[in-house]
Amino acid sequence: MTIKILMPALSPTMTEGNLAKWHVKEGDKVNPGDIIAEIETDKATMEVEAVDEGTVGKILVSEGTEGVPVNKTIGVLLEEGEEASAIGDDALEMPADKAPSGETADAGQSATSRKADEKQSDRAATGGEEKQTGASAKKSSTSSADVKASPLARRIAEQTGVDLGAVDGSGPHGKIVRADVEAAATGSPGGQSSKSGARASTDISTDGPLPEAVDEDGNRIAASPLARRMAAQAGLDIGKISGSGPDGRIVKRDIDAAIEKGTGTTTTPAAEEKPEARTPATRAEGDASEIVKLSTMRKVIAKRMAESKSQVPHFYLTMDCELDELLKIRKTLNEAQDDVKISVNDFVIRACALALMDVPAANVAYETEGEMRQFHNADISVAVAIPGGLITPIVRDAEKKGFRQISADMKDLATRARDGKLSPEEYQGGSFSVSNLGMFGVKQFDAVINPPQACILAVGAGEQRPVVKNGQIVPATVMSCTLSVDHRVVDGAIGAELLGAIKRYVENPALMLL
Repeated sequence: MTIKILMPALSPTMTEGNLAKWHVKEGDKVNPGDIIAEIETDKATMEVEAVDEGTVGKILVSEGTEGVPVNKTIGVLLEEGEEASAIGDDALEMPADKAPSGETADAGQSATSRKADEKQSDRAATGGEEKQTGASAKKSSTSSADVKASPLARRIAEQTGVDLGAVDGSGPHGKIVRADVEAAATGSPGGQSSKSGARASTDISTDGPLPEAVDEDGNRIAASPLARRMAAQAGLDIGKISGSGPDGRIVKRDIDAAIEKGTGTTTTPAAEEKPEARTPATRAEGDASEIVKLSTMRKVIAKRMAESKSQVPHFYLTMDCELDELLKIRKTLNEAQDDVKISVNDFVIRACALALMDVPAANVAYETEGEMRQFHNADISVAVAIPGGLITPIVRDAEKKGFRQISADMKDLATRARDGKLSPEEYQGGSFSVSNLGMFGVKQFDAVINPPQACILAVGAGEQRPVVKNGQIVPATVMSCTLSVDHRVVDGAIGAELLGAIKRYVENPALMLL
């Protein structure tokens, strides 16, 4: 049975495209994953992969043809044993507007594209991600040269640094195709081919205006938008590059060839700029400075905080808490005992612990895509400054402990933290963090979340401020608290409910004695 090769839709809005180049000719045998043609639009150049094996029986649209309608038959593929004479008239043409009624848009796909979709659907139905078996584990030790892979898959693997020997193929007989390599490069569990079997040949950003391609006389140079973008990013003078597209138009393959041969270079690409080659900042005469190596702790803090701010979607909530009643109870408790002195921070720790029990939806941590951890107790991590960095010892089960025990735990943890005597389980983990800079006179600040935790409370200094009570302006001791929240697992309403519960306990400390 003959297989129609149709003009693919490279985007939902595409209605026509240019058939820039055939990579095969009539009589050529093709295998799944082989590149058979290049399609060009005003936005990109795409490569069309064969999904089935067969022989090219007839090419109906010559390369260089512009304005080819989507779903128009551009060629015919013969299955094994078929002759070109078997190609019927019905196989030679089927424009998109003549598709049989009652069929979906998928009816315009070639049989090869439909089979590709079916294969992808089968993979999705079985979980999408194939577990590495003994066979695949064995495959990881195989050299890339011995692996069955399509030419395009090999090229992408070379460009992205993917070891083909460690990739599981989803093509016929385990052959590695483009989707497999792209999935391995991005770390995703499998890849999805585009509906028509065509995919973007490169991932070049199209944000911002494209640089206009003109020669030395100011005449416009015929070049695709993708080619212009690639030339600009690679620092190439597009006027020095010969085009192989229709009417001498410069396309992607021309840029690839120029990059490989080193032709047309005007400037060094920014991506290849070496840091050591940069000119150091000029210092005024007499200004003394030196480069100091980061400690191991400082390096870890830098790495974790950078990851947190770049990967965790923070949002912030701030409330002012009145402390006068808390300060009265604290004074009473401290006057009643001599061995332990309770701090405002001890009250804050217990308030946070009880609030987490009241709002369990906030007592969570982001784990992996599709999962989060629900905590059933309140393990409060408290930021402690030590020489060379910061550490967060944990008050375990803080919701079950009174002020006296929390105070004793914190003093012990802080002392041993500064002496470097904490064991890993005493500072690793936790469900919630508290960072207090009030003792330094800091009024308010935004703390960075300590992953994988979802929340951290930044506590400012208690200070006398004017407040309105019963229509009268009166002085009160006020402390600003800011909650940083991971929006992946905690929404604004839940965060506000948690911060409100913390405020309620701080302003009504007697509730924490119950």
